[in-house]
Amino acid sequence: MPVAVVRRAVRETVSGLPREFWWLWTSTLINRLGAFVATFMALYLTLDRGYSASYAGLVASLHGLGGVVSSLVAGVMTDRFGRRPTLLVAQVSTAGSVALLGFMQDPVAIAAVAFLVGMASNASRPAVQAMMADIVRPEDRVRAFSLNYWAINLGFAVSSMGAGFIAEFSYLAGFLIEAGMTLICAFVVFAKLPESKPVQVAKETAPAVGLGTVLRDGRFMSVVGLSFLVALVFQQGSVGLPVAMGEAGFTPADYGTAMAVNGVMIVVLQIPVTRFIEHRDPRRLLVVSSILAGYGFGLTAFAGSVGAFTLTVCVWTLAEIVNAPTQTGLVVRLSPVHGRGRYQGMYTLSWALASLVAPVMSGLVIDHFGAAYLWGLCAVVGTVAGLGYALLMRRLPTEDSVREPVREPVAATVRERVKAAVREPVTAAVRQPVAQAVRTSARESAPVHEPRPASLADEVVVDVGPAAVGCGPALEAAPTPAPEPAPALRTESTPA
Repeated sequence: MPVAVVRRAVRETVSGLPREFWWLWTSTLINRLGAFVATFMALYLTLDRGYSASYAGLVASLHGLGGVVSSLVAGVMTDRFGRRPTLLVAQVSTAGSVALLGFMQDPVAIAAVAFLVGMASNASRPAVQAMMADIVRPEDRVRAFSLNYWAINLGFAVSSMGAGFIAEFSYLAGFLIEAGMTLICAFVVFAKLPESKPVQVAKETAPAVGLGTVLRDGRFMSVVGLSFLVALVFQQGSVGLPVAMGEAGFTPADYGTAMAVNGVMIVVLQIPVTRFIEHRDPRRLLVVSSILAGYGFGLTAFAGSVGAFTLTVCVWTLAEIVNAPTQTGLVVRLSPVHGRGRYQGMYTLSWALASLVAPVMSGLVIDHFGAAYLWGLCAVVGTVAGLGYALLMRRLPTEDSVREPVREPVAATVRERVKAAVREPVTAAVRQPVAQAVRTSARESAPVHEPRPASLADEVVVDVGPAAVGCGPALEAAPTPAPEPAPALRTESTPA
């Protein structure tokens, strides 16, 4: 019985999402399965190349700085050139730069190429999130973002284990394997994913969106600021926690044991937690998850054993599982359709900046005040973020009152385009001549057959000026043709 319940829960979680989403999800999973370089980069520079820890930190900072730069650039590209071209450029560039990094010998060249890798690898994020928002229905977006986050963590968990074995054999092999798997992602995007950028049907109803528009959007920029605070807290799991555990006398293996719980919990709990939060109020979820993250790290100040550290990881991992998809869904909800790329780029920037600031912040606090003050500061920052969400979300309109100004893009396949045409309501200007033609045919021809049910393969096309506008299912003609058919009406059969 429990197995049947689990199967039903999984089926309900993954059902109803479009095919394009699953190809995008597959591309994300492949990309994270091959993410070896980020895992062993520090070991590669210090052990294999013999550079100092300070130089390894500099390279990591330059890698993060590249991500900061590309967040905004990729957001603009996503809106201007489309989601698919941006993804292809980002993934091909990532593959090339990662492979090149493996052959670099000079320290300056290594640092420069690491900056390029950071730019290229981070450039795909705004495009992925914008495309996901385009192709998934609003009521399914939290579920879709949650499944995508699950794929990211599943891939990272597997790649982290594989990185150790590959590094023992050859660091260069790790670079080349990651480059090859990134090229596979680009092939999946090229072969299976159509462009999803919404078509602007009326320019007067959709004003131009630039970076200035995003910066002047006070409510959205408040979300970006709160996201930065939450990201600062979560970043301490990879920058503050290992330093604090090392100073307390614990080994790297102890840290690895505690952090392994993070990946396991996300892989195991992401789907059931998604079902629990999918239709919950995002206001409450963001407030609770922010405070839970802050106090989860705050409890680390009282940890004195590996088991206690592991317990604190469980607390803030649960907050992470709830916060990540809810926050991304909120960003989409506040973004105009034709500005999703820029808005997602600005949101990505908040995490990129946190990855730069968090190491500096944790180092300064631990060196000057001690690790206990760092964990207390995390509790304060998480509480401030939670209060900020509580105040901000009071003025947020309900999801039912938010209407996207233009129609979502139709899918690339012919059948889905025909379905969209059948569902699309006929405008008054087109409906009138169709009705006129039907009435004339009914009066002058006998007998008249009843219109057969709408077929996906039939479509009436009415000439309006130089173009033809689809207006729903065709009506069967009477056995005896009308003497004077309407000149503006012609019937086509569109293959499904």
